[in-house]
Amino acid sequence: MQMDRRDFLVAAGGLAAVSLVPSVLPAALRLSEPMRVGLIGVGRQGRAILTELSSMEAVKIVAVCDSDENRLASGKGRAAGADGFADYKEMLATVKGMDAVIIATPTHQHRAIAEDCIAAGKHVYCEAPLAHTVEDAQAIASAAAATGAAGKVFAVGFEGRSNPVYTLARSFFRTDAFKDMVAMRSQFAQKTSWRFSAPDADRERRQNWRLDKAVSTGMLGEIGSHQFDVAHWYRGKLPASVRATGGVRFWNDGREIADTVHAAFTYEDGAVLTWFGTLASSFLGKEEIFVGSSSTIKLGWTHGWMFKESDAPTQGWEVYANKQQFHNDVGITLIAGATKLAEQGKLKDGVGLPNTSLFYSLESFVKAAAGQGKVSCSAADGTRSSIVAILANQSLVERAEVKIDPALLKVEG
Repeated sequence: MQMDRRDFLVAAGGLAAVSLVPSVLPAALRLSEPMRVGLIGVGRQGRAILTELSSMEAVKIVAVCDSDENRLASGKGRAAGADGFADYKEMLATVKGMDAVIIATPTHQHRAIAEDCIAAGKHVYCEAPLAHTVEDAQAIASAAAATGAAGKVFAVGFEGRSNPVYTLARSFFRTDAFKDMVAMRSQFAQKTSWRFSAPDADRERRQNWRLDKAVSTGMLGEIGSHQFDVAHWYRGKLPASVRATGGVRFWNDGREIADTVHAAFTYEDGAVLTWFGTLASSFLGKEEIFVGSSSTIKLGWTHGWMFKESDAPTQGWEVYANKQQFHNDVGITLIAGATKLAEQGKLKDGVGLPNTSLFYSLESFVKAAAGQGKVSCSAADGTRSSIVAILANQSLVERAEVKIDPALLKVEG
């Protein structure tokens, strides 16, 4: 697929700038009446969600729910005027005119809450991963399959699919600008313990659910699934097997959940996705790299770059693109909304996204619920990526390669 040079170049005074996908930044969401949204779960992610929702004029937060008194108080403080509930069932039964619900509880609690929210006739956004077991993920997908007929939407919070830079990079991945897929690798590195102190043992256990092997899928599920989903989305294919290894390399505090993990996913066509995750170092942070025969794409959630091979065909627009130096390599910066920025003389200011990936994911959900588009990640896609991560964690625990049965990934939606 060749790209028309006219699609990419715009003039801004004497400057010629590259617009890789015109108008790639989503238009601001506008509704005649704000969508009334309730939030279940006001932990770390829930508070981040409240921050993003509060910046959207098209959203009114009408209720927050958390079983922990302190977190509930914090949520009510961040959502002025919202009603507070300790029981989500009471919230569903009490709050009238609530259009949508966002689920941000611990992963192992998603199933019952999602099923009840769907049964209550709400639009639902469920944080990712979708579940901690294959059975729960499939059950949620089955319940969500009926939402379309009821005029409701169900979205899963795999944020890469709504990220404008990732959407932009994917348009290149699927053309001769990238060409033959050579390798895929991704990593997550952040030096943090995942452990939080609490005044009593019961609350500490509940707060540290990610370190409880009975309910947690560890780094592969809670972190890796988001990055695996990007590869699944880009390729339109799912892996056939996975082998994961790892252990506790730094946080020797009695935990049984690995703080450092390596995983390799093999596809039917022989392609391999490798992933490295650690809580013991922050070096290189969070990134995904797709190596092609014509270029390599490097993604960093708020930024993206393309590195062209010297023998790759020149299409003309590259010479005008904004570039950055990485050691001995020069990367073409993938800038969302480059045309508009160039017209304003702000092209270099727009190298990074103006909002977080979470913002775009939530905005995509609200737009879909308002009938202004489709959800970025459906229940079916979210289920498949969640199951792949669950099986990867199974491989880590069992210390053996796990075959990914295609039958497990055949879900409705």
